[in-house]
Amino acid sequence: MTRRIALVTGANQGIGYALVQELAGRMDPDDLILLTGRHAGRVAAAAARVSGRARVEGRVLDVTDTDAVHRMARELGRVDVVVSNAIGPLEPATPATEQVDEFVDVANLGAQAVLRAFAPVLRPGGRLIVVASSLGTLAQLPAPLWSWFDGATLDEVDKAVEEWRTAVHDGTAAARGWPEWINLPSKVAQVAAVRAVAAERRERDLAAGTLVASVCPGLVDTRASRPWFDDFSRAQTPAAAAVPIADLILADRVDPAWYGELVRAGQVVAWKPAD
Repeated sequence: MTRRIALVTGANQGIGYALVQELAGRMDPDDLILLTGRHAGRVAAAAARVSGRARVEGRVLDVTDTDAVHRMARELGRVDVVVSNAIGPLEPATPATEQVDEFVDVANLGAQAVLRAFAPVLRPGGRLIVVASSLGTLAQLPAPLWSWFDGATLDEVDKAVEEWRTAVHDGTAAARGWPEWINLPSKVAQVAAVRAVAAERRERDLAAGTLVASVCPGLVDTRASRPWFDDFSRAQTPAAAAVPIADLILADRVDPAWYGELVRAGQVVAWKPAD
């Protein structure tokens, strides 16, 4: 009989794979961890490499397919841990107009689909986590854009993301104050989406020991980060970055200060700049 069910998206490589490996070594033999990704062969190969005490199964899940995300949530019925980690490709030499759609579809709309589908089936005491970044704070945007995300509902975050994406395509993003690097608005929207879900659930979740949060793993040496940074002398390996995320997931007690926030190594990263 399965005791706990954990699901990690974008888990056939990088931080996602490392997190599955870390959880497999620390969870129990009657727990089940679902390693998911959109390429069947890569998912199967990654699941076969994982070693540990808990059972690990590979499942194909394309987070850009909203219906598929909801079907998996219905199939599982109840889950204990869900980690949204999938991210789209992003290259410095490619124009934003050629990258924004796939990137947003995975990192934002995919994460928002996971939040919508799995929040209702999360068991009391569960964990619903989005892997984001310290770049996902309002300080990364000009103050006139903060109102798009601060205090927004999940539907309003959807609208903000689509307004920004449209501005990228029609060439008006810079004039409206959006940063040139599309990773910045994307990360802010990820954190805002988590905050929106948490705002609706806070009271009952805290009473049940349930955690909804985003996490910042810091600079990690992965395929996705390599094109964007020159100095990796202080970068973590994916395995090292996975440890504090697993600590948060497996903590016996939820610190109320973490709830709905962006957390890095047990510390809250401020959503707004200090006055």
